[in-house]
Amino acid sequence: MASSIRVRAILNGDTTDVQTLIQHPMDTGLVKDAKGELIPAHYIQQLSFEHNGKAVFQADWGTAVSKDPYVKFAFKGAAKGDELKVSWADNKGATDSLTAKIQ
Repeated sequence: MASSIRVRAILNGDTTDVQTLIQHPMDTGLVKDAKGELIPAHYIQQLSFEHNGKAVFQADWGTAVSKDPYVKFAFKGAAKGDELKVSWADNKGATDSLTAKIQ
């Protein structure tokens, strides 16, 4: 199965700029389908980014985040070729992770 995560991490001077797109429905549990039945809640609860085993960004999410979330942030202390691990877990127990090289 292909990863639900797309990430780009580029070193600019001493700062690494990270852009991530995650494919996920992020259903709130408050929307009805075509038959008028509620679509069960299905959303990412935890998102984390690790550089050399150290957390550089963490988020605890709920139903207020839109479908296919986009995350952009920057951090210091990386070098070209270092690995950045992105992982998430949702409220139904599904998970995904991806390791990308910093360019």
